[in-house]
Amino acid sequence: MKILSTKDNLQILHEDNHIIVINKRVGDIVQGDKTGDKPLSEVVKEYIKEKYNKPGEVFLGVVHRLDRPTTGIVVFARTSKALMRMNALFSNRETQKTYWAIVKNKPTKSADKLVHFLKRNEKNNTSKAHIHEVPDSKLASLDYKIIKELDNYFALEIELHTGRHHQIRAQLAAIGSPIKGDLKYGFDRSNPDGGIHLHAKKLIFFHPVTKENVTIVAPTPKDTLWNLVN
Repeated sequence: MKILSTKDNLQILHEDNHIIVINKRVGDIVQGDKTGDKPLSEVVKEYIKEKYNKPGEVFLGVVHRLDRPTTGIVVFARTSKALMRMNALFSNRETQKTYWAIVKNKPTKSADKLVHFLKRNEKNNTSKAHIHEVPDSKLASLDYKIIKELDNYFALEIELHTGRHHQIRAQLAAIGSPIKGDLKYGFDRSNPDGGIHLHAKKLIFFHPVTKENVTIVAPTPKDTLWNLVN
C-alpha cells in the first residue's frame, strides 16, 4: 500500500469521512500522557482542521494504541458513530492484526502458537508472561512464523489474537527472543532512535459505516534491517 500523503511527517495510509489511518513513527505517542509531549491525535486533528477548513473543535476518537517505540498502523475515528463501531470491532476481536518483528535469538520452532497469561506491573510499566494462570493475569495468544533469516537476526510475522499490554514484546521475550532494541524486555542494547523493531504491518477489518472489507498495509521504517526484510 502506498502512503496517500505525507504532511508534517504525518504518513496517511487511508482517509475517508469516517476514519483516518496513520503509519506511526518511532517516538510518536498516540494519545496524550504524563510526558506532556504532543500526541499523534493532536497532529491528526490539526491536519483535518487545516485540510477541511473546519471551524471549532475537530472530533477525533482514539480507537487503539501502539507503544511509543513501536511503528505502524494506528486507526482514528472521525465521527462518534465510527468510534463506537471501531471500538466494538477491536474489543470483539473482529479485526485481523499482523505485525513484523526482528529478533536476534532464533525461536526454537520456525512457526508456533504462543499462549501465556500476562500480568501487568503498573509500577515499571511491563507485563510478565506466565505459562499458567496467576492472579490478575489475562490470557494472551498469538501465532508467529519466521519469514526471513538475516545475517544476525530473524524476521517474524505475527498474527495477534488478543490485544494485551506489551503482549508481543512480553511473549517473545518469554521464549528467549526479545525484540531488537527492546531493553525493557531483555534485549542487550537499545536502537539509536530509541525505538524497537516491532511494526504493525497489516490490519483487516470491515469498515464501520460502509461495511466494505478494508485492508491496510503500512510500509516499514527506512532502516537497514527492515529494508532487508521487505
